[in-house]
Amino acid sequence: MDKVDDQVLNAVTRLLALASQPDDIELIAPLVMDEIMIRLLKSSLGPKVALIGQEESRISRVSKAISWIRGNFDKPLDVERLASQMNMSPSSFHQHFKEVTSLSPLQYQKTLRLQEARRLILLNQLDAGMAGRRVGYQSPSQFAREYGRHFGTPPSKDIAQLRVQAGLQRTASGES
Repeated sequence: MDKVDDQVLNAVTRLLALASQPDDIELIAPLVMDEIMIRLLKSSLGPKVALIGQEESRISRVSKAISWIRGNFDKPLDVERLASQMNMSPSSFHQHFKEVTSLSPLQYQKTLRLQEARRLILLNQLDAGMAGRRVGYQSPSQFAREYGRHFGTPPSKDIAQLRVQAGLQRTASGES
């Protein structure tokens, strides 16, 4: 870690500590947040941090697209339409989206879908087909294939392993 990282981490730690000091938080928190922003702007990340604050920056537009995808991950994704809504060409949108997330918009959506499906199966005890439909998959076999590719094992085996790891094994239903 370099000096800037240590200074930012120190400021963030102080900001979090203010949560337990209700008398001080209203007055001091904005000052600490300003300190964090100034330290980030002065760091090697400064140009990228500055772009985030610009209303029409590419990063800002990609951020809005990410928010839209997160809120609508279970719906079909029309990348060209989303790019147009972000005032970008499809190729520019794809390039900048990948720079920010390391994934294409469709890969990002698929990852969100699979993570949510995994959560639904594990915590809400849905079967894989139902979870797949809830997150936007029309085909149970396509869902199972993509799940297996993403997590390395089919849904039932993956969930069984996660339950064992978490101590959530359900013996009453006979799952192992």
